[in-house]
Amino acid sequence: MRRILSVYLMAFVALIVNAQDAIVNIHPDEGKYKIPKEIYGQFAEHLGTCIYGGLWVGPNSNIPNTDGYRNDVLQALKDLKVPVLRWPGGCFADEYHWMDGIGPRDKRPKMQNNNWGGTIEDNSFGTHEFLNLCELLNCEPYISGNVGSGTVEELAKWVEYMTSDGDTPMAKLRRQNGRDKAWKVKYLGVGNESWGCGGNMRPEYYSDLYRRYSVYCRNYDGNRLYKIASGASDYDYNWTEVLMDNIGQLMNGVSLHYYTVSGWDGSKGSALNFENNDYYWTLGKCLEIEDVIKKHSDIMDKKDPQKRIGLLVDEWGTWWDEEPGTIKGHLYQQNTMRDAFVAALSLNVFHRHTDRVRMANIAQIVNVLQSMILTDTKGTGHMVLTPTYHVFNMYKDFQNATFVPVDILCESVKVAHDWKKNIDPNNEKTYRTVPMISASVAKDEKGALIMSLSNISLDKSKELQINLASSAKKKVSAQILTCNDIKDYNDFDNPNRVSPKKFNDYQLKKDVLKITLPSKSIVVLKVE
Repeated sequence: MRRILSVYLMAFVALIVNAQDAIVNIHPDEGKYKIPKEIYGQFAEHLGTCIYGGLWVGPNSNIPNTDGYRNDVLQALKDLKVPVLRWPGGCFADEYHWMDGIGPRDKRPKMQNNNWGGTIEDNSFGTHEFLNLCELLNCEPYISGNVGSGTVEELAKWVEYMTSDGDTPMAKLRRQNGRDKAWKVKYLGVGNESWGCGGNMRPEYYSDLYRRYSVYCRNYDGNRLYKIASGASDYDYNWTEVLMDNIGQLMNGVSLHYYTVSGWDGSKGSALNFENNDYYWTLGKCLEIEDVIKKHSDIMDKKDPQKRIGLLVDEWGTWWDEEPGTIKGHLYQQNTMRDAFVAALSLNVFHRHTDRVRMANIAQIVNVLQSMILTDTKGTGHMVLTPTYHVFNMYKDFQNATFVPVDILCESVKVAHDWKKNIDPNNEKTYRTVPMISASVAKDEKGALIMSLSNISLDKSKELQINLASSAKKKVSAQILTCNDIKDYNDFDNPNRVSPKKFNDYQLKKDVLKITLPSKSIVVLKVE
């Protein structure tokens, strides 16, 4: 029997004045760090229909396409201003041999995708197809290299094939395959989840492998690699400690993976069939990523106080049980307003830690886990934008804006399992605390304030008083994403059930902005 959660209201941490439900104080002159656009990165793995039927249908498909890339998906991603795209995995990366994915498509060898359902992979989408897609999207490619089952020579030659413009063997091979000029490839992952599907390694062993592999991943003809070590899964702080001790000076970044699930015991739960209490518990799990980032950052600070090495959260998002009737191992899940809140709250956390967090890649871009887009895998050509897509689209002005610190005074809830009987106030492991308001603020290059405000409450609107600390702001524009039911989602029959609308429920007087946030709503404003 599924354990049901209980929600307990906390007392206010302080008196909320003037009958406001929340007060937000903004400190626009204290911002020091830019929010890297790469925080809004995406991830595409050879998993389910993410690539085939999602991004790629082939040039001979009846679905409208440009050189094999779906036109509708391509345009939606262009609108999103995707800054960086990670590929080919994930777990798939450490079984992927890149030479199988070059040359004439009808002559490329097939392989079995052992990690994801045993599907036969025909390799028709390979290095050229991926890097050309990145050029079409005007985004940086992030290549995950095969360390688990590959060789140093194999990865070294892949780097040469992609980035050398000289008279080298791999550059000649690339030219024979139709690409004269080398691509620019900035980000290179040296393995993926090497503690698990990428080789089940100990951190000490992986550290030695990284040292060896990274030597032969060379910079060619002005292309400079940003080398990323395969980092920890959520709470494995020892992994980060060992890597910092052994290879800190040799890596530009280290990855971190963190998934939000609803079960108290790590079980995933349903994307659509959940109780209100599950919703609050899930958001509590989502917000725990902040503590995880802090602890990994503290370890990194000991060896790298100048913060030269980036922490890259290159897999994150919700992970629910696969939808009934879909193919086992393809990780297809629906996307509700609950997922939109996980996206909004996670992005707000990343904004606060961009002194160390330099990139984040939500998993995944199409048809897999917490995706931006769902396509009809039966070949009808239908596409739908998810609530998570709309959050990313509403938030895109945060890219490269300067983070502005804020103080928030608001109500919180305590969430616990009812089988615990009572919350033990002295034992934080028995409950999670979830603030009802989440906010993030940044300043763009023209001085306008970008503000995201989320009211997590399922049944109460919130009156917000936002102290702008400046009387020069005179114009406000805003959008809202909300729903009738927290389980609402978009599908092919109702593609706009959850979609942004214009928002006007605010008043700006001098340096105070008063807003009424409806329950279960996400609002993004520009104040200029």
